[in-house]
Amino acid sequence: MIISYIDLEALNRDMEIDKRRLKIFSGNANPRLAQEISAYLGVPMGAARVDRFQDGEISLVIDESVRGADAFVIQPTCEPVNDNLMELLILIDALRRASAKRITAVIPYYGYARQERKTRARDPISAKLVANLITAAGADRVVAMDLHAAAIQGFFDIPVDHLTAVPILADYFNSKGFDDVIAVSPDLGGVTRARNFAERIGADIAIIDKKRPEPNVAEIMTLIGDVKNKTVIMVDDLIDTAGTICQGAESLLEQGASAVYACCTHPVLSGPARERLLASPLQEVVICNTIPTAANMEIPKLKILSVAPLLGEAIIRIFNDQSVSELFD
Repeated sequence: MIISYIDLEALNRDMEIDKRRLKIFSGNANPRLAQEISAYLGVPMGAARVDRFQDGEISLVIDESVRGADAFVIQPTCEPVNDNLMELLILIDALRRASAKRITAVIPYYGYARQERKTRARDPISAKLVANLITAAGADRVVAMDLHAAAIQGFFDIPVDHLTAVPILADYFNSKGFDDVIAVSPDLGGVTRARNFAERIGADIAIIDKKRPEPNVAEIMTLIGDVKNKTVIMVDDLIDTAGTICQGAESLLEQGASAVYACCTHPVLSGPARERLLASPLQEVVICNTIPTAANMEIPKLKILSVAPLLGEAIIRIFNDQSVSELFD
């Protein structure tokens, strides 16, 4: 197909119009990731300031027109969870009232995802409540990454694009060229994720069966599979206090594993996580930047991979009304 100079000029002009319509905004949860996504897209960050009033309430100022724009709000609801969630809701509400054409909440880490069902009488289902709040605030669409429970997508009455960092993690470990490697799920709930990862690195899987007597406390039960003389890669959606992966690494070595690595999408890394990781027999812990890593957590064992290109590609596809699922074909 031959395109004349005039056609190219018109095409460039249309692209500039589209670029003006695409707006990227961020709260205070993970501005570095938002800036990486903005740079990947070649679109400047939206002019917005999220501060606090003297009494602690959130103050928001949007210093540019968003009328008719396709606005993407990049805001993981990580610690401090409630503050970051409120920033997200207020940003969405402000953009809706300012006549943005479409508002997409890009939530790399979805807080309260571990409260997605009732395990005891009178338990809340907080993940559903958060979904209701985001919808009520005025979001038209949600982009999330590696939800703790895939069923959370059904808590929303708006479209949800559920992305996974498994390809990014698998590519990293493929580059290491391990021989005789096996992927391990640290619990029964993560088997699908581990199988996806194992297929991408050409390995078998094993499963650790554990129980939790109380929140943030894990007890290793039994190992399903053979890890003897193999390089083990434990795959999970998040690492919180690091009790599960550290106990798991010790158990796997006792079962004859030659070396143990761990990887996850979301580095919550709370409480005793740093001390446990430093004292653990893990060779390396590979994490993604869905959550900002505190300065004191930047230890030699941690390797941080960026999800900005993946989120950037998803944003481009949503903006152009293209398939997002094809990213993972």
